[in-house]
Amino acid sequence: MTAVKPNTLNLIVFRIIIVTALLVAAVVIQLSTAVFLPLGSFYLIILACYASSLVFLFLYKLDSHVLAQAYAQMIFDVVIITVLVYITGGLNGNLFVLYFFPILAAGLVLPGQAAYLIASLAAISFGVLVDGMYFGFIPYYMPDQYRETSLGLVLFTIFLAWALFFVIAVLFTLFGRNARRAKDALEQVQHELSIKERLAEAGQMSALIAHEIRNPLAAISGAVQVLQSELGPTGETGELMEIVLRESRRVSQSIDQFLNLASPATQEFTRFRLGELIRETLTLLRMSGDLDDRFRVEGNFENSGLEFYGSPGQFKQVIWNLGRNALAAMPGGGILRIDIALEANRELTLRVADNGRGMSAEEQERIFEPFYSGLPGGRGLGLAVVRRIVEDYRGAIRVVSAPGRGTEFRLTLPDRPARTKEP
Repeated sequence: MTAVKPNTLNLIVFRIIIVTALLVAAVVIQLSTAVFLPLGSFYLIILACYASSLVFLFLYKLDSHVLAQAYAQMIFDVVIITVLVYITGGLNGNLFVLYFFPILAAGLVLPGQAAYLIASLAAISFGVLVDGMYFGFIPYYMPDQYRETSLGLVLFTIFLAWALFFVIAVLFTLFGRNARRAKDALEQVQHELSIKERLAEAGQMSALIAHEIRNPLAAISGAVQVLQSELGPTGETGELMEIVLRESRRVSQSIDQFLNLASPATQEFTRFRLGELIRETLTLLRMSGDLDDRFRVEGNFENSGLEFYGSPGQFKQVIWNLGRNALAAMPGGGILRIDIALEANRELTLRVADNGRGMSAEEQERIFEPFYSGLPGGRGLGLAVVRRIVEDYRGAIRVVSAPGRGTEFRLTLPDRPARTKEP
């Protein structure tokens, strides 16, 4: 629907241009011949086209039922063209080629099989008109338009016109489909470039942030720990010190994620057991307090002896960030499921799923953007780090989610990394 709306405006402008061209041609013909041409009806049709264009433009501005408006506009155009073909003599005229334009527009503007529907309407309208005029059911607009024509020529012209209608429908349906795919791909590329530009900006800021925040933060945290050990404070003072230490760890964790996102450290690659690494990471989540009795962990990783060649540190980051994201999406508790498998093509598949709040389509489009988070208190760094690591392995990540139905992250990685970090 979003693609139909701007194309509908282009269609209105396009038909105004065509109608204006016909009007100019009629005026030139009338002025250049000594014989007066009875073009009064033609001018009325042109006027009706201009008026309908204004009506369609008004409906477009109302921004309602755009798809139905586009169909109505093309059906109206087929009717108008049929009237033009009739007043110009049917087969004895040469305006039946105007049927090409609504068929072309349907292929470019409307999704699905719209071009075939408009081509069918044009074929029926033209066939009924020509047959009716040939057999006398429909009188000629002007008596002098009659020409003696054989039935064979009439049928040949009808079938030829039908063939052209449907050839154009096929070609422009394919062209419109490919054009829409190319537009979607271009938008995706632009989105990817926007993310990479933000990552580049993050890289430039990372060194400054690390220097200006991490060292003073470590000093503050160390000083509070010394005071806590020496004074052994209790009550409100002790609680305040615990808050300082906890928030210091949280900020330090954010800085680490930011640095991993902006300028990852050198990684050592080795073959390791994925199941053991996942269990270790879940233990860390329990120790941090994120994974408690409200949650149940399931999956085939418990008994898996699957090995993978890569960086254990990076995979811990992946499981940690995906796990924390899943747990945050289930504030009232739920099920965290982690499954791993090695496919026949030697690709590793990792699935991390929850039965939490789920995500809207808009959230899914932006979930990997740095500093964007759809969760309360989220910093928008964890999933960006996951995406960065997956890209380093030349893998793919996919999100399957719906509001209220949970979320599943599916990672596909080659058995061996595409490239390793140089020391």
